[in-house]
Amino acid sequence: MASSHRRGMLAERRVALQYEQRGFVVLDRNWRCGVGELDIVSANSSTLAVIEVKWRQSSEFGGAAGAVGLVKQSRIKAATELWLVRHPAWSQRDDLAVRFDVAAVTGGVIEVFEAAFE
Repeated sequence: MASSHRRGMLAERRVALQYEQRGFVVLDRNWRCGVGELDIVSANSSTLAVIEVKWRQSSEFGGAAGAVGLVKQSRIKAATELWLVRHPAWSQRDDLAVRFDVAAVTGGVIEVFEAAFE
């Protein structure tokens, strides 16, 4: 049986592939800084999507989607600000919208919540 960490990594890989199939380019995965981690940073021609991937074996205890509370959202936003500072080619684009998505992977099923928070 695969470890929880390994399952989470496989879930992230599947979510990244799904975004690529939708025309996004994955710019970073598991990007870490002092305030947190960004699971996936991807972009298409008009949108920079920061994706938090949550994996759960079942929805018995609220499922994956409910696991991104206000504290986690705040960390993701702060980490995104640092990511943009360190990637000026992306932060200097006036035509690029930044969107925070949550990809809930429950029992192998991927459900993406676009613009899950601001």
